[in-house]
Amino acid sequence: MSITTGAAAPVGSLEARLAQLDVLFAPHRRTDAPGCVVGIALGGHTVYRKAFGMASVQHGVANTPRTRMRIGSTSKHFTCLAALLLAEEGQLDLDAPASAALPDLALPTLQGMPTLRQFMHHTSGWRCALDLGVLGNGMALMPTGWMPAASSRQQGVNFAPGTGQIYSNGGYHLLSMAVDRAAGMPLEAFLKERVFKPLDMGDTEGVPSDHTVTPERASNHFPGLGGGWRHALCWTEEIRGEGNLVSTVDDMLRWLAHLRDPRRVGSEAIWAQMLAPSVLANGHRSPYTMGLMRHGYRGVEVIHHAGGVAGGNSDMLTVPAHQLDIVMMTNGLPVAMRDLTPKIVDLLLADQLGPEEPKAEIARFQHLVGARYRGRSGLMIGFGAAGNWLGLSVMDNPPLQPLRVLGGELHLGFDTGAHSHLCLRVADLAPQSDGQAPASLEIRDAGHAEQLMRLPASPAPALVAGAALLGHWVCPDLAATAEIAVEGDALVLRLRGEYSAQRVLPLTPLDQGIFGVGEPGLPMLRMVLSRDDDSGPCATRFFLNGLRTRHLAFVRATEASME
Repeated sequence: MSITTGAAAPVGSLEARLAQLDVLFAPHRRTDAPGCVVGIALGGHTVYRKAFGMASVQHGVANTPRTRMRIGSTSKHFTCLAALLLAEEGQLDLDAPASAALPDLALPTLQGMPTLRQFMHHTSGWRCALDLGVLGNGMALMPTGWMPAASSRQQGVNFAPGTGQIYSNGGYHLLSMAVDRAAGMPLEAFLKERVFKPLDMGDTEGVPSDHTVTPERASNHFPGLGGGWRHALCWTEEIRGEGNLVSTVDDMLRWLAHLRDPRRVGSEAIWAQMLAPSVLANGHRSPYTMGLMRHGYRGVEVIHHAGGVAGGNSDMLTVPAHQLDIVMMTNGLPVAMRDLTPKIVDLLLADQLGPEEPKAEIARFQHLVGARYRGRSGLMIGFGAAGNWLGLSVMDNPPLQPLRVLGGELHLGFDTGAHSHLCLRVADLAPQSDGQAPASLEIRDAGHAEQLMRLPASPAPALVAGAALLGHWVCPDLAATAEIAVEGDALVLRLRGEYSAQRVLPLTPLDQGIFGVGEPGLPMLRMVLSRDDDSGPCATRFFLNGLRTRHLAFVRATEASME
């Protein structure tokens, strides 16, 4: 499928605009911190190719334009392409139950067996196994085979297949295994032969383990708690099609030029599927296609996908109508690349874009700031500042992205986070007669309406709110044991997974029997812990709900279950 493209943007002021990019990246031109590599092309010609910061702070090696880095989840659409090539050749049925492609894994049926295509669209309903591993074990290194094992032991799902959309790395891991078997070779070898070689992407390869020495690749870095830097290594040595590609900006610019006008790899029918929106059972259409986001931005269409890894992140974006291609990769720079990409589009296409999409002004919605709401499904939202705008907190995570204003509604799309598309009617957000936030409101989650009730602004003290939760617990889905205990005047969740030592997670009271729970340094895994029964002074079950994991049940431990 060819994407219609127009002439490249006028270049009369291109040098001046590129000079402004130097200003944008100037703070990262350092010799004591990791950095990034940036590549930009117009009309298929590279116009900006620069590196900033260090590839290795420890060894004093600087990043260069040829430095290789992990691209994380930007790998996902390559995995989809491999699956589509095999499907076209009759080697893989994307619409059959996933268990047909992976018969030896004993995958649980639960609310219905998802298809491989639903894994590709993140509509399978299955929890993100990668998040489950980190939730249960922290940053402990987990052995080969743990991810499919984690998927196979699940007793619950986020939703029935095809009825919702939540990001799932575990689904892409299983898709990778299906590609291995259909191709008769590992996914990584298949992509090298069928995609990277034909397109002269010689610096791109799949590397499942961060412990593998990979020539010309930057080291990844985490900020040290007391300053300085720490080595960042992924907690698994079997990263697959969910995010294992290592590449360069040159290779990825070649790929984006091909993506805009695919000719050499993939048929017209394959690219039509790759770039078609995913559609839920209720008719809701999502901008997520197959490992890619495709939607409008200031009057132009953009196709993109970001990627996050331990100690790094990346972004890849093309504006087909203007033949503008952007690739950025970082090895620990504490900046989200996907937040920088729109600024580059704004700068380089300043005179060819429509007006900026309206955002919710925080002054207009000041009465909402700090308010939290929760529904019967376990979904919890809150309102806070996202820069100068009103942001939406989901599952007690920070409100990182401003809410967008579309007509009489506020939106937080799938392209801004790991959760599905959330929508609120402005009319439902009006203050009460006392000027306070409304007592209840309706939210649409991927087209499904749910009534949410406001939580108290001043919850009970932790020891009162959580008295019924004290004691020992087990979570079969996590293969973990836990204890909720008193430490001083606070409550903590002591959690031990099958591969980790005990970790102590502080509990923040939000309401009676409801707590925020998270681990410092792992913000994406912040969860909401909630008691789910009225069994009196001693609860028998509680749930954890997060961005990518819902309805994760813990039950009271027996003496045998704690052994």
